[in-house]
Amino acid sequence: MAHRISEETKGVYIISPTPFDEQGAVDYASTDTLIDFFFDKGVTGITILGVLGEANKLTPEESKTFLKHVMKRVDGRKPIVVGASNPGTDNLVRFANEAMEAGAAGLMIAPLPGLKTDDQIYAYWETILSRLGPDIPVCYQDYPQTTQVFTSVSVLHRLIDAFPNLVMLKHEEGSGLNKITRIRERSDAGKGRRISILVGNGGLYLPQELQRGVDGAMTGFAYPEMLVGVVEKHLAGDPAGAEDLFDAYLPLLRHEQQMGFGLAIRKEVLRRRGAIACSAIRHPGPKLNAVDHRELDGLMARLEAKLARL
Repeated sequence: MAHRISEETKGVYIISPTPFDEQGAVDYASTDTLIDFFFDKGVTGITILGVLGEANKLTPEESKTFLKHVMKRVDGRKPIVVGASNPGTDNLVRFANEAMEAGAAGLMIAPLPGLKTDDQIYAYWETILSRLGPDIPVCYQDYPQTTQVFTSVSVLHRLIDAFPNLVMLKHEEGSGLNKITRIRERSDAGKGRRISILVGNGGLYLPQELQRGVDGAMTGFAYPEMLVGVVEKHLAGDPAGAEDLFDAYLPLLRHEQQMGFGLAIRKEVLRRRGAIACSAIRHPGPKLNAVDHRELDGLMARLEAKLARL
């Protein structure tokens, strides 16, 4: 069994897209090449069936089959975190247990959309974390840009204190750097348990987040080696080198972070890099046109020139 996520987890857990063929069927051959590609780029682990894995477009049976296929291909070589968010608590718990039985390193779960008050948010997580039990490690996906659930630092502190199976925060709240600082200040002062914090948003703010005390990234980017290199340089005591490496990739990273369109760009870059055979997004979803492809040609060419100079 692969090592499970914990409060000490560091590094880069790449959020994996789900490869589809031109007809919209799950492409398992490309799933294999994508896993090999991620491993070759040095990621710490992989997170599957997240928002950018188009998990909401998969049937329950497809999700189970995809999970089992990934776990068989990985064969315990690296930890796999599984997205288990579901509007039905019974469905969430059932799939979570199936994922852990298949060998998952932990679960990524977002709060139920529509929760408004601190008491509602705490009560939801109290039920989820209690039903999963103390032996299943959970990563709290804090992504209010999609869930519209804004989790306060005080609620996170209460949950951290009450539930030892909450071991990680996936922080991707927009304009949320001070949230990281407040969480770290408390544990640094010995007033609460320190949990792992990995960040999202494509790594768009990664250097500053690392300087605020996060442990790495759990996000997607078509050049995962950048995320790996930036985290490794920072953790090795070279924040300036981490920033220099990050800067080279920033134009393409920013381009890939377009709301509602970025996944199409990411999948196309992964296709061009040989990681997947087809860049299709399952319908409904955007497609690149001729102008989009020309823009991407220029951005990728500029990146290659910058990397050659580095």
